[in-house]
Amino acid sequence: MAKKLYVGNLSYNTTEDGLRNLFSEFGSVASSKIIFDRETGNSKGFGFIEMGTDEEASAAIAGTNGREFDGRQLRVNEAMDKPRRDRGGSGGGYGNNNW
Repeated sequence: MAKKLYVGNLSYNTTEDGLRNLFSEFGSVASSKIIFDRETGNSKGFGFIEMGTDEEASAAIAGTNGREFDGRQLRVNEAMDKPRRDRGGSGGGYGNNNW
């Protein structure tokens, strides 16, 4: 089963292909994703890599965490599941207006 890794402190010039190439040294890369700001279209300086197996993910963490890439020292660790934000109707929008 694939294991998702968080990759932080990315250069704003790093590409998804460049990230994929770096991590492919440690095994099969199922996906490579850099996160971009919706408003500006600029990189937010972090992304995610999905490695093919737990063993490949461990090797990738050991081989890239603290390593310099595109002029920045990477921070790499296992990604945590992001808790879903409640998009319920009582948050000041058009939902629960009690007038």
